[in-house]
Amino acid sequence: PGVDEQSTLRLSGQGEQIRDGVPGNLFVTLKVKPHPQLGRSGKQILFDLPVTVAQATLGDEIEIPSVDGPLEFVLPAGTQPDQQFKLRGKGVPDIRGGDRGDQIVAVHVVIPRDLTLEQRHLFEQLDASLGREIEMPKEKGFFSRLKEALG
Repeated sequence: PGVDEQSTLRLSGQGEQIRDGVPGNLFVTLKVKPHPQLGRSGKQILFDLPVTVAQATLGDEIEIPSVDGPLEFVLPAGTQPDQQFKLRGKGVPDIRGGDRGDQIVAVHVVIPRDLTLEQRHLFEQLDASLGREIEMPKEKGFFSRLKEALG
C-alpha cells in the first residue's frame, strides 16, 4: 500500500547472472490497478457520493468505500450540492513512514427527473412551506476563518 504508479523497485541479486559472475539486480516497474469506486491524487483518496435531496437535507449515515474497507460516513443535515468533506488519515499510507493522506468525499445531490403525482404534490407542499426567498450564506472573510481555526 502507498506505492505510486510507475514506481520502480530494485531487487538486489535477483537479476540475470553473468557468466561465471554474480547475479545482477532486477528492476520492477509497478502499475497500480485502479479501484472501481475510488480515485487517487497523490496520498489523497477521492470518492464521489451521490445522495438524494432528502439525504442532503435531513442528513444520513452512509456506508462508503475506503482503502481500509467500508466505513460509516455521517452526512450532516443541510449538506449542499458539491460540498466536500475531508476524512483525515483515511487516504494512502506513505511508504516512507510519513503521515497518511486524507479521503475526500465529494457529495453530489441527485435531483429526480421523473416524479410520481404523489411525489410532485409533496414537493409542491414543501415549496409552499419553505417559500421562495433564498438567502445565500455569507462567505466568511480571511480573519473570520483564521479566528475559527485558532479557536
